Amino acid sequence: MPSPFDLSDRVAIVTGAGRGIGREIARTLAEAGADVVAVGQTAEGVEEAAADVDQRGRRSLAVVADVAQSSQVDSAVERALGDFGRIDILVNAAGIARHGASEEASDDDWRRIIEVNLDGTYFCCRAVGRHMLERGSGAIVNIASMSGSIVNVPQPQAAYNSSKAGVIQLTRSLASEWASRGVRVNSVSPGYIATAMTELGLKPHPDWRETWLAMTPMGRLGRPIDVAYAVWYLASDAAAFATGTDLIVDGGYTVR
Repeated sequence: MPSPFDLSDRVAIVTGAGRGIGREIARTLAEAGADVVAVGQTAEGVEEAAADVDQRGRRSLAVVADVAQSSQVDSAVERALGDFGRIDILVNAAGIARHGASEEASDDDWRRIIEVNLDGTYFCCRAVGRHMLERGSGAIVNIASMSGSIVNVPQPQAAYNSSKAGVIQLTRSLASEWASRGVRVNSVSPGYIATAMTELGLKPHPDWRETWLAMTPMGRLGRPIDVAYAVWYLASDAAAFATGTDLIVDGGYTVR
């Protein structure tokens, strides 16, 4: 009996694949058998992600695109379809975070976070969703955050929290719209994960780490692979009856 986790001969698009969680997701899906289109903002990042896929014996395509620009998203999807002929899996892992007092934030600070985290997720879902709906099958996994369900402390990040809450509700809305047409849409909400983006936030505020760990029952930061395994599950046939769910991977942070 074939494993329901086997992704052999499926084609996945992973945004934010140039670094961190997105890079680990691209690797993991390739190890599970999928060909991977690595989308990101820097040529170096996506080319390195594509090389990781190639090393695992799968086909790859590196595409530079800003997911906040719908025209670039549409072009990236067209390239993927041109090279591979279909898209079975979409993982929206592109995202940014900024910390700062809300009363001091500029319009641009707010807009950029919403544009990348929420608009970008929607643009990718829309572009790939059209193809999946036409075929009558597909799995979409959006990377949200526990910050979409709780308010983090001690760092102020209202725009980020709002964007991720939007991703969770977008996921539910699309799941409701598309379930009867063969397309599943789920999200994964990571807690604090040891990535370069997390370390960048900690650099000027090393005291934050102690607070974060004290509020996480497991007492550690997560690893990118912890998130990648959750994505693998939701993208696979093992999750064939799961849609509209938000899978929280946070070491227990949100249970307190």
